[in-house]
Amino acid sequence: MGETRWLDEREARAWRGLIGVQQRLLAVLERELVQDVGLSGAEYTLLVPLSEARGGVLRARDLGRLVGWERSRVSHQVTRMAKRGLVVREECGEDARGSMVRLTDTGWSSIVAAAPAHVAAVRRYFVSVLTDAELDVIGPALERVLDRLPGIDE
Repeated sequence: MGETRWLDEREARAWRGLIGVQQRLLAVLERELVQDVGLSGAEYTLLVPLSEARGGVLRARDLGRLVGWERSRVSHQVTRMAKRGLVVREECGEDARGSMVRLTDTGWSSIVAAAPAHVAAVRRYFVSVLTDAELDVIGPALERVLDRLPGIDE
């Protein structure tokens, strides 16, 4: 193994900035979700793709891939959400080993109530502090980083 190539000042500043923004922004957004509509960030994370899915239903495995979570995390979170009446778990007709997650009316009402305030908070804390030129750079740059990362099940 070769000698470690440490981050230079510019690289370290960008890296620390990304970590700091990720941690603080997600904490602020979660706190506001809980205060506004009583949803945790994890609940919102799963409700979004379910609300966008045809019929409000996704295979649990696909839901995990969409949000970048491991199977066990999805399973535990879906169990908690089912207890709150936000989702129901159903058998997968195509594969007896798989399960489907379906958005309930309560889950739909919750995401509809949460989305406007959440989008406003994202706009207030993230979008509005960046210029159009910065948004044009940061979006594609972060997509390139995501494309380089291995998937959860790789």
